[in-house]
Amino acid sequence: MALEPRSPRLAVLIDADNTSAKIADRLFQEIAQLGEASVRRIYGDFTRPGLRGWTEILAKHAIIAHQQFAYVTGKNASDIALVIDAMDLMHSGRFEGFCLVSSDSDFTRLAARIREEGLDVFGFGERKTPESFRQACRRFIYTENLLGEAAPTEAKAAQGQGDALPLLKTAIAQMDSDDGWVGLGALGTRLANLAPDFDPRSYGVAKLSDLVRKSGAFEIDQSEGRRVRVRLKPETAAPKPRRRRRPSAPRVS
Repeated sequence: MALEPRSPRLAVLIDADNTSAKIADRLFQEIAQLGEASVRRIYGDFTRPGLRGWTEILAKHAIIAHQQFAYVTGKNASDIALVIDAMDLMHSGRFEGFCLVSSDSDFTRLAARIREEGLDVFGFGERKTPESFRQACRRFIYTENLLGEAAPTEAKAAQGQGDALPLLKTAIAQMDSDDGWVGLGALGTRLANLAPDFDPRSYGVAKLSDLVRKSGAFEIDQSEGRRVRVRLKPETAAPKPRRRRRPSAPRVS
């Protein structure tokens, strides 16, 4: 029996001090769509009561805890340990990518260094995560989108569908298309390259196709046997204001 091609091997490194244990289940579900979480490590001072949530679920997700005692106030030994391990794992040549789970901008340089080696970096953090770290990742997923229902409602969304239009228009404008039609899959790839933190769930929908449909700004072609294509609806030209006719001067007899 032939085995299916193996998924990309990923090293998952979690900064416990900056990540809530509540996202653990959905975090690993999300990572499973990206590849195989071959290494699962978490870093923090687990003697602290605030990290008790993580200690209770380590076995469930086969996460190896790396205890880092805070010997000096203000010095984060956990961050240093995470970076050292990341460098060791990167130079092992065994991985196609890394998942860095933190909202701390201190990992910006780490993400950039890993990508310089041609490896993928997937970041996971809160919306407060500085832009520098988000942009250093190939993709950045907001952990708020991993909480709650699988399909977020508009009430929970950080933005409305209309807020995505400028980014969607920019992505389509960058794509080479004579008639304006672009494949939905290709559009998703371009959006990820353009904005690593783009995620339809941030706009209250589960998928890009839902976002395109609900925005009301696109024509959709889903012919049988063909992939979904979209294009922006032609802009309706504003009617020109009617010029008032000047009254004709009275004739002089």
